[in-house]
Amino acid sequence: MSILFSPFQLKNLTLKNRIVMPPMCMYSADNDGNPNDWHYIHYTTRAIGGAGLIILEATGVESRGRITNKDLGIWKDEQVEGLSKIVKACHQYGTKVGIQLGHAGRKSEVKEEHCIAPSSIPFNSEYRLPIEMNKDDIQTVSLAFKEAARRADQAGFDVVEIHAAHGYLISEFLSPLTNTRTDEYGGSIVNRYRFLKDILQEVTTVWPKEKPIIVRVSAEDYAEGGNHDTDLARIMKAIKRQGIDLVNVSSGGVVDVPVKAYPGYQTTFAETIRREAKLPVITGGLISSSSMAEEILRNERADLVFIGRELLRNPYWPLHAGKEVREEIDWPAQYNRAK
Repeated sequence: MSILFSPFQLKNLTLKNRIVMPPMCMYSADNDGNPNDWHYIHYTTRAIGGAGLIILEATGVESRGRITNKDLGIWKDEQVEGLSKIVKACHQYGTKVGIQLGHAGRKSEVKEEHCIAPSSIPFNSEYRLPIEMNKDDIQTVSLAFKEAARRADQAGFDVVEIHAAHGYLISEFLSPLTNTRTDEYGGSIVNRYRFLKDILQEVTTVWPKEKPIIVRVSAEDYAEGGNHDTDLARIMKAIKRQGIDLVNVSSGGVVDVPVKAYPGYQTTFAETIRREAKLPVITGGLISSSSMAEEILRNERADLVFIGRELLRNPYWPLHAGKEVREEIDWPAQYNRAK
């Protein structure tokens, strides 16, 4: 049996295979952050196509926490109904569903809102100067993540992912390149992960203990003086008891530097975190080959593989991947004549 199509169990989460659709912004929500027919069709199609886990795109825990004013939101109760419709549809096809709870921080492009950050440093010359957060701001955002997690559970999501990657707010606190604070939230690595720790403490008060929590991280800043995979492994190891069950390993986005990407370029980072933090990990990064995904899993370099751009190109990639790795998998009955 292929590993790619073997089940994966974590707490009450049972995935039918190891294929994960990662969060990918659609920039298609209405101005109030609500999903529409695009989101419903987009995600349900990937469930029909056979993904084991779909993680919805970055969803703002605050209105000012959106990347753009076309991002999904989960900062008010009225947004639950539309999200719940997507979850229910995907569940019909045996796919589990997560949601990425995010705050854009200094990378927010919502012009009608102020942008905030750990330190008043813009991302680049094209971005606004953010307002440095005070202690009240830190507490407010931590509570916003808590309320977002409560709504995510109400909507029926199987897992939540805390977005601590790609240079958005939590990632900005974690990196010494974007956090120059001199209080207990800046300086040492212990202080820099304090904000993430605060958020996890709040989230775990409302998120059911039997449901997993994923944290997505940028394991490499690609700049001198920034974080590397060993730093993120140290952070994950230090705070995993706060409720981290799985780490989604990505990289970059913290500062405006080019990234030399190639198929599987982030997998060595995932291996480091898996080995040193002793946590299961999701890896990915331009992976489009089922044989590459199978190799990663079979050699225990990661526990799950995210397939991003390839699933945008081909919603039915898992169905074809089954044939390529010689695994007999069920197709939707309506499509069996094409199998």
